[in-house]
Amino acid sequence: MKIDGKPYRSIWRAPSGEVRIIDQRWLPHELRIATLATREDFAAAIQEMWVRGAPLIGATAAYGVAVQMAHDPSDAALRETWHILHATRPTAINLKWALDDMARVLAPLAPAERADAAFARAAEICDQDVEINRRIGLHGLKIIREIARRKAGRRVNVLTHCNAGWPATVDWGTATAPIYHAVEAGINVHVFVDETRPRNQGAHLTSWELNSHGVSHELIVDNAGGHLMQHGEVDLVIVGTDRTTARGDVCNKIGTYLKALAARANGIPFYVALPSPTIDWTVSDGLRDIPIEERGGAEVTHVQGRDAEGRIVSVQISPDGTPARNPAFDVTPAELVTALITERGVCAADETAMAAMFPDLATPRASSRP
Repeated sequence: MKIDGKPYRSIWRAPSGEVRIIDQRWLPHELRIATLATREDFAAAIQEMWVRGAPLIGATAAYGVAVQMAHDPSDAALRETWHILHATRPTAINLKWALDDMARVLAPLAPAERADAAFARAAEICDQDVEINRRIGLHGLKIIREIARRKAGRRVNVLTHCNAGWPATVDWGTATAPIYHAVEAGINVHVFVDETRPRNQGAHLTSWELNSHGVSHELIVDNAGGHLMQHGEVDLVIVGTDRTTARGDVCNKIGTYLKALAARANGIPFYVALPSPTIDWTVSDGLRDIPIEERGGAEVTHVQGRDAEGRIVSVQISPDGTPARNPAFDVTPAELVTALITERGVCAADETAMAAMFPDLATPRASSRP
């Protein structure tokens, strides 16, 4: 996708060999590029949310393994790196998927062969993510095009939650990919971007990327979504996912469940843009089996923004001494999901349909961790 007309990915390997990322902590006010040079850099980038979004977390972890293999390609380093990076974020399954995949490729190789193979595989994971998201966009485009046809060309209004755009992936995004394809196809699309407290990824990231790419949008507070649905201003909801169970329960940024409930109450389709690496085939009951990350209370009690002098500052919005609870994700039961938009097509959020869409993946595999 483009920033001021220049195409970017969210992570890339420079000609010098360095791995670089867009440091998302400073968006939308500053575009900062960070170089990740050590395993510890990659762990910090994932844990402290320099990068975020399930697909991008997986891609970052893959490059983290590659960088460590360039420093120390031993079996012990491979095992240790798997555990260090795996511990950074517990909910997004792409992290484990990417680490398992890297271990599968590297473990059989002689140590001297591992660095080159690791960088090659990390680059493939990134390219595959771009293609997955591009295809999700094409399948989602069909849904938006049909709504536009029914509305006789009048504006199609999409509601999003959190950021499932290209900063959450390597490129295209998941929930935003159908929107970008629709804009390129000349369809009149407008996006309601909810702010997504507590980290405001909608306000900081989705608004920024849509604005950078010239997509019509408005920022709304989280609690306005239901109101807009009641008044017929939303045609469909599209969200992303950090982990989806084999039966279609969707774990995504906190607040997704409430949007799904409001959509169901108002007869509005609720779609989940689902890359296949985000499916956890070992889990059936999302409420019981998906670990929900609890993050620090400061994300709730403080907000970051730009002051009148142009400085990026953090300010406290709650009284001293008030504790905060900060679950980062919630689970939307499959029965509230209209359909899953995958890279292979659109399918129902149920075990039979998902297994039919991905027969080669639906059998749970043991971990490949070294």
